[in-house]
Amino acid sequence: MWVSSTRWVSCRKFITHVQLTRFNSVWGLAHLSPAAQYPIAEEQAVYTYSKDSVGDRFIDLNTSRVVEIFYNLKNEPNLAWSFFTQLKESGFQHNVDTYAALIRVLCRWRLERKLQSLLSEIVGSKESVLGFDITALFDVLREGGGEVEGEHSSVLILVLDMLVKAYVRVGMFDEAIDALFQTKRRGFVPHIMSCNFLMNRLIEHGKIDMAVAIYRHLKRLGLNPNDYTYGIFIKALCRKGNFEEAVDVFREMEEVGVNPNAVTCSTYIEGLCSHKRSDLGYEALRALRAAKWPIDTFAYTAVIRGFCSEMKLKEAEDVFIDMVNEGVAPDGYIYGALIHAYCKAGNLLQAVALHNDMVSNGIKTNCVIVSSILQCLCEMGMASEVVDQFKEFRDSGIFLDEVLYNIVVDALCKLGKVEEAVELLNEMKGRRMSLDVVHYTTLIAGYCLQGKLVDAKNMFEEMKERGIEPDIVTYNILVGGFSRNGLKKEALELLDCIGTQGLKPNSATHNRIIEGLCMAGKVKEAEAFLNTLEDKCLENYSAMVDGYCKANFTRKAYELFSRLSKQGILVKKKSCFKLLSSLCMEGEYDKALILLERMLALDVEPSQIMYGKLIGAFCRDGDMKRAQLVFDMLVERGITPDVITYTMMINGYCRVNCLREARDIFNDMKERGIKPDVITYTVVLDGHSKVNLKMARSLQFSKEEKMDASPFWSEMKEMGIRPDVVCYTVLIDSHCKTNNLQDAINLYDEMIARGLQPDIVTYTALLSSCCSRGDMDRAITLVNEMSFKGIEPDSRAMSVLHRGILKARKVQFR
Repeated sequence: MWVSSTRWVSCRKFITHVQLTRFNSVWGLAHLSPAAQYPIAEEQAVYTYSKDSVGDRFIDLNTSRVVEIFYNLKNEPNLAWSFFTQLKESGFQHNVDTYAALIRVLCRWRLERKLQSLLSEIVGSKESVLGFDITALFDVLREGGGEVEGEHSSVLILVLDMLVKAYVRVGMFDEAIDALFQTKRRGFVPHIMSCNFLMNRLIEHGKIDMAVAIYRHLKRLGLNPNDYTYGIFIKALCRKGNFEEAVDVFREMEEVGVNPNAVTCSTYIEGLCSHKRSDLGYEALRALRAAKWPIDTFAYTAVIRGFCSEMKLKEAEDVFIDMVNEGVAPDGYIYGALIHAYCKAGNLLQAVALHNDMVSNGIKTNCVIVSSILQCLCEMGMASEVVDQFKEFRDSGIFLDEVLYNIVVDALCKLGKVEEAVELLNEMKGRRMSLDVVHYTTLIAGYCLQGKLVDAKNMFEEMKERGIEPDIVTYNILVGGFSRNGLKKEALELLDCIGTQGLKPNSATHNRIIEGLCMAGKVKEAEAFLNTLEDKCLENYSAMVDGYCKANFTRKAYELFSRLSKQGILVKKKSCFKLLSSLCMEGEYDKALILLERMLALDVEPSQIMYGKLIGAFCRDGDMKRAQLVFDMLVERGITPDVITYTMMINGYCRVNCLREARDIFNDMKERGIKPDVITYTVVLDGHSKVNLKMARSLQFSKEEKMDASPFWSEMKEMGIRPDVVCYTVLIDSHCKTNNLQDAINLYDEMIARGLQPDIVTYTALLSSCCSRGDMDRAITLVNEMSFKGIEPDSRAMSVLHRGILKARKVQFR
């Protein structure tokens, strides 16, 4: 079918010439090629126009001659590609035979990129333009044969592989599947890698069922799955949540002797974790590891990320430790996931500790991790630290992106340093970083926060001039700024303007007006605006409750809450918390308790902070009966009280001289696995000290009734909880008041030896004891020591010293 070898000598001369002229002339190419005939069904004569150094001329090229030239160029694929391209540019109408001829050359050298590009062109063109379709192309390729055995089949397989990729590239998945399943009719079997590629891309595009269907028909195509096929199928099943069937696939792999690779194992583990079953994912990891199956870093990453997304940080850290113990080195992704989760939980100390550990292990930090830390600092109100840390990271030379810059701009605005924020934006421009609507909105918010509404409006106009369209968030910020400054008219005008810009005001827009007007003291205007809204929603009522609280109209906030709750409507939990906090601050504990009970009646679970807020209020008021009631409600709801809640309860019972109840709460705390901290122990020790002192001053006191606090002190040290200044001061004061000055001095010396600096309260307790005993020399020494350390005696300390001096003089006078 191809031209005979006797003609190759003259063709070789032609190719040599072509290499020199680099196809500058189609005309020259045509006339230097042999005039052999090629058996093609259709002899197509085409006139083309060519730009030649001699001049413009028409040449006569037919299909068989072009196909022959491609055959002669079978060892020069780049020249064949250039020839094909120049012919097309010159007006030659390629047909199925010329396309097939070039495809054979490209397949011979496995030039997959060029082959995929050519097939993409065919796929993207209409049949009426090309004059043929994919089926016709395969027919020509199938009939063409090959010079050596197996070449014909390999051409078809490679073309199919590239065709599938071409279809997928333009999202023609149905056509890709049709091409795959028509191979049997065309007399060849596709490569399993083509099936793997298509299945994988289908999963990535969310077409899980189609990927599963392909897998189930593989045997019909005469194919056996390999380890990657099984892995892809397991991924599809995991995406669907069919974990039991995924386990069956592992069994099938074992039966047919296919060993799962690390990717397959990680895929199954990640599937469990992505469905919030990280506990099972970790169990699977350990089971696979015990079975000596390959487990790589990605498997650990999947489990740690899963636990982090579920905010199970203790479990995530346990996996981290397990990973290190197994000799698997954590990478930046694992550290980043843990740091982000701890920042999200507000545990900045642990996040920073992990960051330091990461850097000390030689893993470079990046802007994503730094952004998590700075965002956490900002949310914790530590804006100054955000700016300082940013400068430190910037000086270290790490890449800082637009997101990180925006966090710092926000921090500067919160600090009132809007001009510095503007300078930072100018720095971004100097670094050729793209400013977007978020950066401008943040700056506008900063100006609004300072009440600089003119500057905010100017920045708003500047962003529009730069072609950056404000979004609804930008408008909401500006509307809120006008409202907070009492400019209702301007706020409403801007509200009307939103609709003309193709945007629609949302509940957040209306809420900013309501809350802003309340903050400006214009509560009646806020109420009037709420009444004008046709479609009032829950968020609007919540904003009104928040606004009332911010304007110190707590009574009105409670009345609105009560009226809505009786109708079965409950404002947002955040608003309930604000109202409860306001009620507690104003001593309206009965109403606060009713609020909590209404939430429970409407099947809305109050947060642990809300329970704690009310418990703390009752404890401060000395109403331990109702504090215990709320505490019991918390426990009955299946919520384990935290260390703060327990400490408040213990302190409350100590303040009302109920040490036994305090001890019961303390023991319950330990039984539930809540570790007491230094504050808890300080409260217990102080409570015992004060109750025992009161009992000692009572006439009915007996030594048997005294409750010993020394076991708590010993237990504290055994648990490795180091006393702080306050804890030492409590004990020193206790010893001083019970005339145990030497014990107080011993604790004082221990405190100094540990590097803790006594405060004015510590010195006052010691001064009082020394003066009451008439030891004025020691008292004067203590005063001099205070002066040396820069601690100024307060009025109480001076009063104690003054009384001591007077007492000493009286004794001396006598």
